[in-house]
This record gives sequence, structure tokens and C-alpha cells, in this order.
Amino acid sequence: MSAVLAPLSYAPIPQNLPARTVAVAAGDGIGPEITAAVLGVLAEADPALSFQQVTVGLKAYESGAASGFGPEALDAVTEHGVILKGPVMTPSGGGYKSVNVSFRKLLGLYANVRPSIAYHPFVPSMHPAMDVVVIRENEEDTYAGIEHRQTGEVVQCLKLITRPGCERICRYAFEYARAHGRRKVTCMTKSNIMKLTDGLFQQVFEETARDYPEIAAEHMIIDIGTARMASRPGGFDVVVTPNLYGDILSDVAAEVSGSIGLAGSANIGRDCAMFEAVHGSAPDIAGRDIANPSGLLLAAVMMLHHLGRHAPATMIHNAWLRTLEDGIHTSDIFRPGISKRRVGTQAFAAAVSERLGLQPHHLPAARAAEAMPALHVDKVMAPARQATKELVGLDVFLHWDEAGRDPAVLGRRLETVRAGGLQFELITNRGVKVYPGGCPQTLRSDHWRCRFSGEAAGVSARDVPALLLQLAAAGLDVVKTENLYTFDGEPGFSRAQGA
Repeated sequence: MSAVLAPLSYAPIPQNLPARTVAVAAGDGIGPEITAAVLGVLAEADPALSFQQVTVGLKAYESGAASGFGPEALDAVTEHGVILKGPVMTPSGGGYKSVNVSFRKLLGLYANVRPSIAYHPFVPSMHPAMDVVVIRENEEDTYAGIEHRQTGEVVQCLKLITRPGCERICRYAFEYARAHGRRKVTCMTKSNIMKLTDGLFQQVFEETARDYPEIAAEHMIIDIGTARMASRPGGFDVVVTPNLYGDILSDVAAEVSGSIGLAGSANIGRDCAMFEAVHGSAPDIAGRDIANPSGLLLAAVMMLHHLGRHAPATMIHNAWLRTLEDGIHTSDIFRPGISKRRVGTQAFAAAVSERLGLQPHHLPAARAAEAMPALHVDKVMAPARQATKELVGLDVFLHWDEAGRDPAVLGRRLETVRAGGLQFELITNRGVKVYPGGCPQTLRSDHWRCRFSGEAAGVSARDVPALLLQLAAAGLDVVKTENLYTFDGEPGFSRAQGA
């Protein structure tokens, strides 16, 4: 495709915006060079914008901040309300936490927004019409980071899903769809297996959907949903998911659209927001002036819209689209026959700056009238009636590696243990029932869940420590317990697989 000649007239650079400061963290690897490139474009398009540089990532770790950022970074974000953050690295070894996870949770950045748009044919895509937004819950799920090693062979990660967390992200997804003229919201979970945790997310999604009758709502299981995102993304508009699934799904969507290197993201909270590229720090190409700054630049466009600075946001976005159309491409998206000039990081940013005030001729132009500010959603549904909660049992997890791991031997020992209303019921290993009954082919680790149950009226909270004392007296190593409750008579715990 031939390059398009620029028109003779340019739209003027906006000059009447109020002064505004944003926090900026250059990050690690390619972070400093792409951040410098993006700040140059921002300075050209929005002269009233200024930047406070803060340190996050390796330099912060090296200075003793295990979280990857110091108090001055948090203070700057709290003061200015936003941060534009380059990609960062987390050192290997114990004690270090992901900067992104820590920032999101400390600042309450509960909604991760990742648009994935095809820019075909200038960036080749198998799905030229793709335009999907993945909205991911950002604070809980397995990303709560609560992990334990309990035996020589077994570690666990707790998956925490809360009703308030589900309500907030599901409502945000529908509000985003309404504000941006989107017609459908798809929820993806694994509720067919994780019936309590993912089941709660699906339930809250369906409850929330009733408040938005003009927007179509559907639920899909995450595995087939991810497959269809890769093969038929045109069937999706806005997708909302719990944290882990959304992290994976949004990368799939970004890559399917053409290149993950073009994807920006927003992390939205009630008081603060963080904007970043989806890709990582790519230390192997750092300092070589070949990294594509587009992901961080599009994140900066999202930041400007969030701040209500729609004119410079739209101007940058259109200049970037025009740069793609004119075939000025970095190495990652350079394609002979489509691209016209291979450029480095800084030259690409300069090309965008040169096109400020121009619009694309082939790709749909960004329009300020269509730009909506990012939404702050604090409304949650009225609290449900408090359910009647009754203690009906106890799951006791043992570290036991005796008698060739024969569950019948352990079961016979446990059948003699009883405390008040609690009596032994069954044993599972890795969730599968192994006693009484069971299958000899089942793989058995050194970690055993032993369920003690009773009728609600017959189980007292005092029975729990009494049972644990009996197990200790029997020489059994208890590594964890979980109380089993019913809520309005419905079990608040899963059945053993195979039971």
C-alpha cells in the first residue's frame, strides 16, 4: 500500500488547558527509552502538562524497597492522582513483590482495562475488524498472593473471591460499555469446576446485568472463551473476568489483534489510576533504540482521557494512526510491502509528533466527541440479607507419610477420634476421595484432607480445638484446618471429588 501524502493544514495544538502534573516512573529495561519518547510526544501535544519523576523497579529494590517502590512514589501518585509507568522487572529470589501487584492493591486500582484493536493492513492481523476490551478484576483471586508450603510435597495458593470485589468490577464493565456505546458484556469464569469462587463471580455478574437491560450479557466458560477469542474475536465486545483469567485473556487478545507491543492498559481506582504498556521490560533489547513505544503511548492517551484532556489525547491518537498508515514502523511491526521506513524508538516518536494535527485516511479516526472519561464506580448492590451461618464440620489437613501412604491405615486411626458433635467421615488426597473406598490408581501425596462432620445443632465451636488436641495426642501432624459452614442450610464448602 502506498504512503499517503500529508494534507497541507494541521489542527492547532490545544493551548488553553489547565496546568496538570502527573507522576512518571521510567522503569527498567526498555522503560527509560520508551518513556522518554512518550514524554516528548506528550510535551508537544499538551504543553500544560508537567511530569514528576519517581523511582520504581530495580533501583527501588536495590535501595531496600522490597515492594519495588518507596514512599515518595506512593506520595506522588496520591498527590497527582495518576502515574504513567514504564515496564519494570522483579528480582529473582524470595522477599520481592511485583511492583504492579503491589501498586494496584495498595492504591485500590481494582479495574484493569485493556483494549485490543486491529490496525490491519498496516499491522497484519488475522482478524482485521477486531475491537475488544478486556476488563479484569485487579486485586483478588489467586493474585492475593497467599501461598503456603504445607508438606514436603505440597504447596497451596488461596483463591479469594469477594462479593464486593465482584460487584465493583462487574458494574464497572457495564458502566464502561454504556459510556463507550458498547453493546455486549461477556463474563468468563470456570464456574463449572470452581462452583463457589467462580460461581460467585458469575452470580454477581448476572445480578448486575439486570440493571443494564439495553446491554446484552452472556457468560462463557473461560477455556472455550479463550479459544474463541483467538479464533473468533468478532463475537466479543467487552469481556469481564476475575484476575488470573483476565491477565491471560488480555494477552491473547492483544497478540491476536496484531501485536502485544501495541497494547496499553489502564488501572482504575476510586482516587488514583496507573497507566502502562501491557508488554514487559525486554532487557535483551534495552538501550538499542529499537523498542516500540506504542503500548506506552496508547496508555498515555488513555491517561489523558482519564484526566479529561480529550483534545490532546485525540490528537496524539490520530497522529499515531497516521504514522502507522504512512508506513513508519519500528522493527517489531516492520513488514516489506507494507512498511515504508524502519525507524528506532526516538524516530518513531518524532514521526508521531510531526503528525500532530493530522488524521488517518484509512483507519477509523479517534474523535474527541466519542472519548469518555474513565469511570469511578463505587456503587454496589444493597447488602443481601445476612444468611444464617451454622458450623457443621471441619476439614483437617495432615502431613502424613507412613505405611506406604495407605489411606486405609490412616482412616482406621481417624475412626477412633471424635470430639463432641464431630466425627470422622472421609479422607481425600489432592481433592479425590481415597477412604473409605477409593481407587488404587489414584496418585497420593503426603498431604491428606480429613473431613469430620456432624449435624449443625450438634457441633460446637469448642469441638474444633478439642478435636485438634486429640489428633495431636495421636501423633498426627495438622498443617491446616477449615471450618465447614452452611448458609441458610446450603453448604458453603465443596464436596470431595469421587464422593
